[in-house]
Amino acid sequence: MTTTSETPFRFYDNRQKYLQFVTTTNEKWKVAERAARELSRLRPEPPALRLFDAGVGDGTVLSHLLRAMHREYPTIPFYVVGKEISLEDVRLTLEKLGDRFIEHPQTVMVVTNLHYAEAPLLLPNTPAKLESMVFEYVELDGDDSHSYGEQLRAMDDFMVQNWAVKRSETTGNPIYETPAAMVIYRKDQKFALNQVIPSPKEHRADYDLVVASQPWRSRTGSDFKVEKILCPLSQSLRSYGVLLGIQSKGDDPGLEIVQQIWPDEEPFPVDRHELLRALHESLGDNVRSFDLMALPEDESVLQYQMHTLPSEIGSTIGTSTLFAAWNAAIYVAQIEDQRVEDAARHGTYIEATADVLQRRGGLWFNDETFVVRKH
Repeated sequence: MTTTSETPFRFYDNRQKYLQFVTTTNEKWKVAERAARELSRLRPEPPALRLFDAGVGDGTVLSHLLRAMHREYPTIPFYVVGKEISLEDVRLTLEKLGDRFIEHPQTVMVVTNLHYAEAPLLLPNTPAKLESMVFEYVELDGDDSHSYGEQLRAMDDFMVQNWAVKRSETTGNPIYETPAAMVIYRKDQKFALNQVIPSPKEHRADYDLVVASQPWRSRTGSDFKVEKILCPLSQSLRSYGVLLGIQSKGDDPGLEIVQQIWPDEEPFPVDRHELLRALHESLGDNVRSFDLMALPEDESVLQYQMHTLPSEIGSTIGTSTLFAAWNAAIYVAQIEDQRVEDAARHGTYIEATADVLQRRGGLWFNDETFVVRKH
């Protein structure tokens, strides 16, 4: 997709920055660990424990969380819906799922490209889109993860055909051309999972856990974040269900690097308190059914680091480490490519990055978390 002056730029379309960030920091691990802490508080009911991942990404968080779910609930069927519009990320996710169906056979995994307000119910928001929605049932045959991996890779033609995107005329965000869902389960478990496998004609949310990690552009106003994402996700919870929200907070060396180049940069203007105030208002009378918990600072903050060896941060720092740190800083702060290119021409960003890493002894970032729990 190309960017024009009339079309707003969406930072997270940049695959190179995203993939380098994922592989050079432990953010995904930390998010999965934090989400796993909510599992013991859930009260799943038959026929399955229900999880919604509001932005699967490359599948790292989901695969870690599924392992934790099996440890906590080894005998309960799982119904998992992952929203992801990126074809590349869906591919990466499917690569990580084969062994999950071995360890936990009674798993139903749904991957969909629907919007946040549509995906929990697998229900597009207009009759025309509902009529055109594609449901693909993938029945995994055999009893080994290698076979499952081969069968999941064989879905690539289907994904190429149905995971195409176009750019929204109003926001510039990528949106689906064809509403689609892949429903994946083991063929030999179909009978046992009869009440778990979703039907195109039946639409149910009732999630025990919703994980919403970085589901929005940080500079977007609270009203948009709540109306389009946070409110519908909260309403998709079942009784005693939990939504875990995670977003960048700043006040860390990563932001220091950015502000050395752009001193007035404030990339995280909407904190968790403002988000929950807006959610409180949006829920109206229904807010009585929810606990909106901003959490104390020491409980809310989730810190993650860039992978480095102690010997890499010294009087001199290797070029690859500096580039990785710079990339992570501008990725988290969601700095547009044009401004990054302007900074690169001036060349001072390397010195700024090195200064912060040496002064701080490394690079880390702060996220903040909050919880919405339904009574």
